[in-house]
Amino acid sequence: MEKLIAGIAKFQKENFKADKELFESLAKGQKPDVLFITCSDSRIDPNLITQTKPGDLFIARNAGNMVPPHYSQATSDMDASIEFAMSVLGVRHIVICGHTDCGAMKGALHPESVSHLHHVSNWLHNCAAAAAKVKARQGDADESHETLLSLIEENVVQQLVHLQTHPSVAAKLATDSVILHGWVYDIENGEIYCYEDSSRAWVPVAEHYAHILESKNKQHDKAG
Repeated sequence: MEKLIAGIAKFQKENFKADKELFESLAKGQKPDVLFITCSDSRIDPNLITQTKPGDLFIARNAGNMVPPHYSQATSDMDASIEFAMSVLGVRHIVICGHTDCGAMKGALHPESVSHLHHVSNWLHNCAAAAAKVKARQGDADESHETLLSLIEENVVQQLVHLQTHPSVAAKLATDSVILHGWVYDIENGEIYCYEDSSRAWVPVAEHYAHILESKNKQHDKAG
């Protein structure tokens, strides 16, 4: 707790004062452009890896960056967060971001290891299809880096599929009002890989969004 208390004091003294106008505007409301769905893992800091500020991202987190498929008879916190982001905030992009060395994916590969954790076991059913695909392709899954990474990637793809079952998302997709993005963050190397649906391949962020970076550089050159 000492680190947290010291951090609050530093925030109030330095960061808050430096961005006082930003916080004054945020006190009146929010208008984020991106719904960022990621894992609860303490090693993942969405604002740090995207270099965004308060108000830029509407963040929803849970173990394994899961999006339960929409089911009319039950409501989860993800249902509410997604609906609010779509119907009230009007976000234009949804990112599902997995990460390397994900504990939830390890549990999905070896469900017996979490069988004593009732809620965890139930939650991991949301990536059962992804785990089945990986095991079918690779045989008996082991704890190799390759097998785990395959599931981490497949899980992001599966959650993108689940996301499209949500009525608020489906409506926006039907009118091209929202764009879906699948990412995997490599903790050790600081790289982010993006899923390309057309080729079913994972490529570095600089390659996937080359057109955006090129446009940004041109704007910078003109400003300079």
